[in-house]
Amino acid sequence: MTKQVINTEKAPAAIGTYSQAVRAGNTVYLSGQIPLIPETMELVQDFDEQVHQVFKNLTAVCEAAGGSLNHISKLNIFMIDLSHFATVNDIMAQYFEQPYPARAAIGVKELPKGAQIEMDAIMTLED
Repeated sequence: MTKQVINTEKAPAAIGTYSQAVRAGNTVYLSGQIPLIPETMELVQDFDEQVHQVFKNLTAVCEAAGGSLNHISKLNIFMIDLSHFATVNDIMAQYFEQPYPARAAIGVKELPKGAQIEMDAIMTLED
């Protein structure tokens, strides 16, 4: 099975030795997205805006791979403060339709560039 690298200028450029996403068969593995504005590579500051920016970035990568957020089968959410869990749920409901993806919410000590949230995902496309 060949791997296809997914890349779009509508999401932040990779800041390390990784791809924005990789497609293998009908599965797309999306790298972690933090709340960087793609055009400036600057971090948004407000927590709610950070969550929205991460979903915008994930949306851009999903679309570049030929899918949408609703094709995500598994979503991992990493937060430095789990007290924001309810906020993330409320904002997530604005971006997803049922059936929702499987999900994990994990508290971490630190994220790249001082971000308060990061998400990665696995997307399943039609054959």
